[in-house]
Amino acid sequence: MPTIFLESRDNPKIKHLRGLIEQNTYRKKQGQTVLEGTHLTLAWLEKKRQIKSIFTTEHALEHPDFDEIFSQYTGIVFVLSEALYKDLSTLGTSIACLAIVDLPSSREALNFTEDTLILENIQDPGNVGTLLRSAAAAGIEQVVCTKGSASLWSPRVLRAGMGAHFSLQTYENIVLEDILKQFKIPVYVTSSHESESLYSKNLRPQCVWILGNEGQGVSEFALQHAQAVSIPQPGGQESLNVAVAGSICFFEMVRQRL
Repeated sequence: MPTIFLESRDNPKIKHLRGLIEQNTYRKKQGQTVLEGTHLTLAWLEKKRQIKSIFTTEHALEHPDFDEIFSQYTGIVFVLSEALYKDLSTLGTSIACLAIVDLPSSREALNFTEDTLILENIQDPGNVGTLLRSAAAAGIEQVVCTKGSASLWSPRVLRAGMGAHFSLQTYENIVLEDILKQFKIPVYVTSSHESESLYSKNLRPQCVWILGNEGQGVSEFALQHAQAVSIPQPGGQESLNVAVAGSICFFEMVRQRL
């Protein structure tokens, strides 16, 4: 296993790594992103995908997870000081591992007859990642993100997704008006206004779920071209967190299909 020690924050490889971690425009330009932590790195390798380079610390190299990683990765490992790694890391508590990978491209055209999750202007990386994780667990394989949503392949969304990305077909920067009318299956939006209970719907057929912005909810266009559903809340709260609401919807769908 070839290792190279890097000490300077001004090293070009460190600058490249930092750019991928911090800047969405830089990730798009380079066509790469960063997986943080050994869990994500191993999940990526399990899908037989390639890693371009790994950055870690001398102490972390002793962890057993790296034995498994190095059984599948034979490239260069860049070893950083604890201080430099901490300066780059967005986690702080995981085993030191930053893996640069190429951004996957959508290999297939959007299928307008399959279960689909549409995220409309959802901006919190934690919510986006959690929704991808719940969607994958519920068997939804297509995820569409409109412009204004958090970048699906940012390190923070990847971290929240816990590897769910790697089993999904993802489509970003989509204009909702361009695709919504093309679906040949029921389309549902979550809304507390003029809606019917989620539990009154027949969710056995394939369907589309649209979840909207944390503050404003879904757009008027989405409401006009979909069936609005609500989740009964006997406790009287104004609304649920969007990731919680989405997860409830997905698993009501799963329950009905069992």
